[in-house]
Amino acid sequence: MARVLNRYIFREVAQVWVAVTGVLLIILLSNQLARVLSLAASNQFQGDTIALLLGLSSLQYLPVLFPIGLFFAIMLALGRLYHESEMAAIQSGGVGVAGLYRPVIRLTALIVLALIWLCLMMVPQAASKGREIRNEAIKQAQFSSFEPGRFRSFADGSLVFYAESVDSAGVLHNVFAQRTVGEKLEIVTAARAAQRGAGQPEQIFVLYDGERYEGIPGKGDFRIYRFTEHGIPIKLPNIGGGSIREEMKPTRQLIGSHDLSERAELEWRISPPIMAIVLTLIGVPLAKLRPRQGRYGKMGFAILIYFVYVNLLAAGRVWIERGTMPVEIGLWWVHAIFAALGIYLLLRQGVFGARAPRLAEAV
Repeated sequence: MARVLNRYIFREVAQVWVAVTGVLLIILLSNQLARVLSLAASNQFQGDTIALLLGLSSLQYLPVLFPIGLFFAIMLALGRLYHESEMAAIQSGGVGVAGLYRPVIRLTALIVLALIWLCLMMVPQAASKGREIRNEAIKQAQFSSFEPGRFRSFADGSLVFYAESVDSAGVLHNVFAQRTVGEKLEIVTAARAAQRGAGQPEQIFVLYDGERYEGIPGKGDFRIYRFTEHGIPIKLPNIGGGSIREEMKPTRQLIGSHDLSERAELEWRISPPIMAIVLTLIGVPLAKLRPRQGRYGKMGFAILIYFVYVNLLAAGRVWIERGTMPVEIGLWWVHAIFAALGIYLLLRQGVFGARAPRLAEAV
């Protein structure tokens, strides 16, 4: 009988966890999709690049979603059992709050193992791989050959090129170029042009048989030059340069580091598995409903607990980076506060043989 009951509660909580986590992931990915599509439109990303970036983004969201999904799943699944009086029948068989932990802890153990694997191994690799794919896609878009029939800008928009057509030899025809140097504006038109160094950071456009207009907009002293050959150099920025951010560094590099930012990142990575355990400790007693209390009666309080929990972790991370919080304490004080809340809720329900004084009947 106990085995059947454990399987039933495990299945109920697991199904709700999958549903809640899936919905939250879709919401976050929809926001990420807008940013990726904007970046793709401005840099001509391929479809497979967009799919890869979204897939890697989903991996980075999972450490955030797994604990909150578990917490809400416990609240919703057990809350339904209380609301529909199934819990009354379960408790009449001698199963108390402590007995509810057995099936829930099995699911929590699986989620904690997945979080350890994600936070310590997969998420840093996904962040690093995402940056590499994004930079490579931008580099290919900027370093590729000129595409006729559309404007293309360089140097943050200070240089714009347009060509009406291109022949089989790669020669551009009916070319327009505009370059801004300080207040001065240069406009060049040419019958044809050639792109030299396509695929390289330093390129040059050579224009033939055209005119160049040079001056300051709003003033009448424009100069007009006619040329047979005119070259415009282009130096593209170094895509992918700069230092690697802490969230992209492998965990083995963070362990034993004396850099405050790296120590804060390590504390942040080990927080989701601990958070899942602490939220399980809180969720089981918090899900208990009084007779005639609504199924979602305590979800507002659960959201508040999670909101405060996450924001204290974020604040603690900043304090570690700034040296305000000792590294030895880390983020453990935050977990201790909410673990104490979970123990208090259990004491209130007499799990340990004593009933704690009530702070609020609604809790």
